[in-house]
Amino acid sequence: MTEAAVPDAIAERLTPFPTDHFLSATDLNPPAAHALLDLADAFAEHNRQTSSRPLDLMAGRTVVNLFFENSTRTSSSFEIAAKRLGADVVTMPVQASSVAKGETLIDTAVTLNAMAPEILVVRHGASGAAHLLSQKVGCAVVNAGDGRHQHPTQALLDALTIRRTFGDVGGLTVAICGDVAHSRVARSNIALLSMLGARVRLVGPPTLIPSAAARWGCEVFHHMREGLAGADVVMMLRLQLERMEGALIPSTREYFRFWGLDREKLAWAAPGAKVMHPGPMNRGVEIDSDVADDLTVSLIQQQVEMGVAARMAVLAALTERRHGGGR
Repeated sequence: MTEAAVPDAIAERLTPFPTDHFLSATDLNPPAAHALLDLADAFAEHNRQTSSRPLDLMAGRTVVNLFFENSTRTSSSFEIAAKRLGADVVTMPVQASSVAKGETLIDTAVTLNAMAPEILVVRHGASGAAHLLSQKVGCAVVNAGDGRHQHPTQALLDALTIRRTFGDVGGLTVAICGDVAHSRVARSNIALLSMLGARVRLVGPPTLIPSAAARWGCEVFHHMREGLAGADVVMMLRLQLERMEGALIPSTREYFRFWGLDREKLAWAAPGAKVMHPGPMNRGVEIDSDVADDLTVSLIQQQVEMGVAARMAVLAALTERRHGGGR
C-alpha cells in the first residue's frame, strides 16, 4: 500500500521533539507539551477519517518495539501508530530472543543499534532501563514504562483525553486514586498534568502512597470522600499486587470497600466528573464495572483511542527532530 501525503492540519502542527529521546514526562516543558498535544489532536481527527492509507512521515524508517514486560494496549498502540506513519515495525518477542538465553540489556542494545532503527520503544521492569539504552544506541528511545519510574506516553494520552473532553487541562482538579506507590503512570501524570496547570491530588491508603509524595506538589488524602470532593477527573490506578512486597492491603474485597470506585463514591466528585483508568482494570477491585462501562462518565475507551494518536505524535516529532524537512 502506498503512503499518503501529510494533511495540512498535521503538517502545520508538526514540530521537532524538544529532546533526543522521550524518557520522562519531565523531558517536556509547557510549550512543548501543548505543541505535542496539538499534533496528537490533529492525528486523532485524522484517524477518525475513513482513509486507511498510511502517511509518509516515517516511510522507509524502522521502529523496534522491545517489551521485556507483558503489554497489550501500549505495545499494540505503538505498532499501529508507527504503521499509520508509514514506518516498518519490528516487534521483538523477548521470551524468544537472546535475552532469554542470558544476553544483557546492553548487549541487546548493541545488537539492535547495528540494525539502524529510527526509534526504539522499550518497556522494562527496571527503573532507568530506558535511560541506559538511550546512552548505548544511536536512535531515539521512547520509554514505554520502566519499573516504578515513568510511563510518559500514557500521561500524554491521558492529558489528550482530558483536553478533548474538557477543552483544557489547566484549572481542573484531577484525583489520582489507589496504588500510587507502585505506579509509573501516576508519576508521569503528576508531572505532566501539573505542568499543564491542573490541580493534582493523590488519594489512597497510607501504605500505597509514597512518603515522598508530599514533596511532589500534590495534595495527599487518605479518605476517598475528602479526596474526591470537587474533583473533575477521577483517575483510578490498578492495584499492582505483582510489585508489592508484604501485605499492604488486608484483602482485595476490603480494598474495594474503602478504595474501589463505585457510584456512591463517584457522587462525592464534582458534577459532571469523568472517570479514567490506564488499564488493565481489575474489575471489582479498584473500579466497579457499572462505572467503568458507563460511557456518560467513563473516558476509558477514549484513552485507548487517544493512545494511538498520542504515540503517533511522539514518533513523528522525534523523527522531525532527527531529520527535519529531510524526510
